[in-house]
Amino acid sequence: MASLLNPYVSFDGNARQAMEFYKGVFGGNLNMNTFGEYGQADSPDADKVMHSQLETDGGFTLMASDTPTGMQRNLGDTITISLSGDDADALRGYWEKLSDGGTVTMPLEKQMWGDEFGMCMDRFGVPWMVNITQAQS
Repeated sequence: MASLLNPYVSFDGNARQAMEFYKGVFGGNLNMNTFGEYGQADSPDADKVMHSQLETDGGFTLMASDTPTGMQRNLGDTITISLSGDDADALRGYWEKLSDGGTVTMPLEKQMWGDEFGMCMDRFGVPWMVNITQAQS
């Protein structure tokens, strides 16, 4: 897989409805997972979307999630740029360059879903997410 760059949109509890709407607009395949499916079954966010991904027949990729309780969401800063793929060396290199002089909001490290993931804001105030897909065994 090559590295992908695509928008990642944050919603306030209506990510499922929004992504189903976008699927109706663009077509394609939509996958969604909730916070409850990833070990937070007893949290108030259990039914909220932790991650969704729409891959369209036209080659678009759109990702989205609900903002979890306790995390701030402000209109106007609800889109992040996502870099993802399995080229770990290239993606770690992008991470190092993007986070240099910026602010790391979540270190690039192994997550509960098995991939390496991190979030940062670059020196220009642009938010980024990097996800390094781990080889399936």
